[in-house]
Amino acid sequence: MKTLNDFSNIFKRYDLDLEKVGQAKQVSKDPILQSIAKFVVDGDEDGIAPAVAEALKTKTPLDIINDALIAGMNEVSRLWEEGVYFLPQVILSSDAMNIGIAKCETAMGKSMERKGKVVTHTAEGDIHDIGQVIVNALLNANGFEVIDLGADVPVDKVVAACKEHRPVMVTGTALMTTTMTAFPKIAHQLKAAGLAIPFICGGGAVCEEYVTGFDLGIYGKEASQAPGLAEDALTGEKWESMRSKWNG
Repeated sequence: MKTLNDFSNIFKRYDLDLEKVGQAKQVSKDPILQSIAKFVVDGDEDGIAPAVAEALKTKTPLDIINDALIAGMNEVSRLWEEGVYFLPQVILSSDAMNIGIAKCETAMGKSMERKGKVVTHTAEGDIHDIGQVIVNALLNANGFEVIDLGADVPVDKVVAACKEHRPVMVTGTALMTTTMTAFPKIAHQLKAAGLAIPFICGGGAVCEEYVTGFDLGIYGKEASQAPGLAEDALTGEKWESMRSKWNG
């Protein structure tokens, strides 16, 4: 019988593989902005606040937001798409970015100007909001104001939020087939209210055939598609043309 002497692969944290993390690309030639971007990529919530405070002595808040914080989060998005980063890294990086943005907003004396609002939620009866968390982080990083309704959200609450906030887009996540039935109900009520908002539906339970079976529905296969979809909606592109572009 062979004795196991090498335990390195058993206890190895593959999600913290330094060689893979080292694949992160430089996002700015300015060393100050690059150092802040690295805090975002590393998900360093403790280090980013003092780094931003120091950078504000020589850089404008908007330069730090656009060229370091958001640029760093875009790099996190790339690492996640390529399977280098996982959900914990995305959340930590998003939190670090938001801390940095808050410091810059304080320096500006006002909130960062956002492109448009997106209402996000996880379907009623479903508490599996991992996909929604990633979507929120990516939308935030790309300058959108996220109206996060959370998980297990009733149909009426989603519709009410859309009436109140008039978002450019609404997203829904469902991991269970028993909960995805909420999506066509939401779409029907939105249309009845005269709100022809692109409704992006994703999650393990849903498929393109199901989502494209009702008006407003657009299938979001990957969370990483959310910023691109939101950009299309922001320009006023209708749900029909967005569906043709992103589905089928």
